Amino acid sequence: RRLSRRPAVTLLEVFQEHARRQPHRPLLLFQDNVYTYWDVEQRSSRAAHAFSQRLGLQPGQTVAVFLPNEPTYVWTWLALAKLGCSMACLNYNVRGQALLHALAAAQATFVLASTGE
Repeated sequence: RRLSRRPAVTLLEVFQEHARRQPHRPLLLFQDNVYTYWDVEQRSSRAAHAFSQRLGLQPGQTVAVFLPNEPTYVWTWLALAKLGCSMACLNYNVRGQALLHALAAAQATFVLASTGE
């Protein structure tokens, strides 16, 4: 049973609405870099295009993401949402058997990873 009569809204839709209304407003501050809604929208769209064209990602697939806590993580998540893919978030600090277990549990079609360097 729904608690509201309003239509359901996704976080992607909320982000895109903010990007449309206030594209030059800062969204992320990381180290000495400021990323606006426009920056993140553009980067996530480019990533979505690359994931689709180069990796062949399609709606409904699950992608395990093993990235450090940095801006790339945000536009990767948005890119996957734009493609209709589910994101299995893997703890970047986990290694060994625990990481292998997390990967198996994710049942992902692809793994996106970074050395963090």
